[in-house]
Amino acid sequence: MAASLRELRERNRSVRATQKITRAMELIAASRITKAQQAAQEALPYTRALNRAVRDVLGHAGVYHPLLIKAPHPRRSAVLVLASDRGLSGAYSSNVLRKAEELFRNLDDKHSERQLYVCGRKAVDYYKYRSRPMADHWEGFSDHPSYADADLIAHVLMEAFLRPYEDGGVDEINIVHTRFVSMLAQETRVRRLLPLEVVEAGGAGRVEALYDFEADTDGTADDAADDAAYGLLDELLSLYVRNRIHFYLMQAAASELASKQRAMKAATDNAQQLIEDLTRQANQARQSQITQEITEIVGGAQALSEVKTRME
Repeated sequence: MAASLRELRERNRSVRATQKITRAMELIAASRITKAQQAAQEALPYTRALNRAVRDVLGHAGVYHPLLIKAPHPRRSAVLVLASDRGLSGAYSSNVLRKAEELFRNLDDKHSERQLYVCGRKAVDYYKYRSRPMADHWEGFSDHPSYADADLIAHVLMEAFLRPYEDGGVDEINIVHTRFVSMLAQETRVRRLLPLEVVEAGGAGRVEALYDFEADTDGTADDAADDAAYGLLDELLSLYVRNRIHFYLMQAAASELASKQRAMKAATDNAQQLIEDLTRQANQARQSQITQEITEIVGGAQALSEVKTRME
């Protein structure tokens, strides 16, 4: 019984130490979520202004841009998967990977080739283990993405989209990411990044539907004005793509941190329940030990009393 009591106490101490760690991780995730939300809020005015500028140029300039071309039957599609670098985030990464697999099956049904781009160590390890070829991958910033990280990813993706199909280019690019709805709800979704979508939804400056653009072919437009408009549009669309990727990265980071906070809170609560169970078991074991010791003392005293009586 003593060995059992000692084992229960050691396990109790171990669980308490683990609970302190999970509680600290929960608090850290909560503080980082606030920072991620503030960063997204601070970037919103720039996003709205950029969206308005893109719409105005497209609405008034009779120019054409390769990033707006939609292939009727995409022969090769790129997929960017945004997962996490670390674990302890509940089902966050597994939900993203499951949604990506659904997209892959859909592309297979359409007989479209895949080109895989991955962000996040968990997803990289997942595809490496299954020997899935990756065109490129990025790691180390899933919970704190910067604009420089988005710029690096956007450069690679736009280069692949503008490259001819015969040289390994792609006809469309989709992103699998997690949208932050609230602290309790995150939505895993697929969004097409290229060709660009430039219709504002609900006045919030978000991009939802494909802009149907037809180039002016009557030869009446001024060449110099067209060149200036094309240069402006080229710069704006490049900024637009980078901004969208940065937005998706920030949404994914906030979702990851929210999932981590929930997972760590659940772990902390489970640890508390386990501590209470172990404490109760230890108390029962201690009571049994005390009862046994008292029984042995009483039995010994009674035996001595009987011996003394016989000697008299």
